[in-house]
Amino acid sequence: MNASLNSILADLDAIGLDDLNKRAAMLTRVDRKYALDAATASAILSHLPEDTKVLQIDGQVSQGYASTYYDTPDMDSYLLTALKRRRRFKVRTRSYLTSGASFLEVKTRGPRGVTVKKRMPISWDEAGAPLAGERRTWVAGKVEKTGYGHLVPALEPVLAGSYVRNTMLLPGGMGRATVDTGLLWRSLRTDGTKVARPDLVIIETKSGATPSIVDHLLWEGGVRPVKISKYGTAMAAMHHLPANKWHRTLDRYFHEYVEVPELAHSTPLAMAA
Repeated sequence: MNASLNSILADLDAIGLDDLNKRAAMLTRVDRKYALDAATASAILSHLPEDTKVLQIDGQVSQGYASTYYDTPDMDSYLLTALKRRRRFKVRTRSYLTSGASFLEVKTRGPRGVTVKKRMPISWDEAGAPLAGERRTWVAGKVEKTGYGHLVPALEPVLAGSYVRNTMLLPGGMGRATVDTGLLWRSLRTDGTKVARPDLVIIETKSGATPSIVDHLLWEGGVRPVKISKYGTAMAAMHHLPANKWHRTLDRYFHEYVEVPELAHSTPLAMAA
């Protein structure tokens, strides 16, 4: 993490996880994502109100995350999102490196556009391993509601990613914000191709209907929300996949990797209901 950005976040008053969840759990969330360089992020976040708090776990305000994403050989899960299908799903494992906890997670979106995330605890050695037994059965039960349960038997690990996250509680009941740095991805499909973005900062705000103080600070600094997915942008950058949904983000932040293909409207997934 950029030294200046690290010091800004480390100097905030700390808050524990239980207190954070208690004080921010009842919000009707509106999520906004921003991508910017570390120097710009430092300049903007230096204006945070003094009563902003930062999550601290085991004495640390920066938590390492490691995720592995699962997809079929034909990249069906990726394409459902990239082609903006109403029904879609994402499967991953996530490990919290500070606490040592690991989870298997399934995120689905149904015909009404409602996103639902379910997760179950797993052992550390299961994180990133091929799905097997009751784990695959559990995933199938969640994905079945999208109409794509038949794809679950073909799911395999395709991407490993890691980053460092700081989580802030914003003053005045205005929600929370996360700051992700040190982004690194490694393809599990090919020869281990890597994409690293050490100077890229992703800020995500989670607030009520009213934009948070962080949103206003970013807007005043000329930074606007973007469409970005850690999984989607990394896979598109490595494998030149259809990525119209993230085209602007890829062109700006991953341009040396990317030759974005045109959207293949004739593909089976593009024609799916």
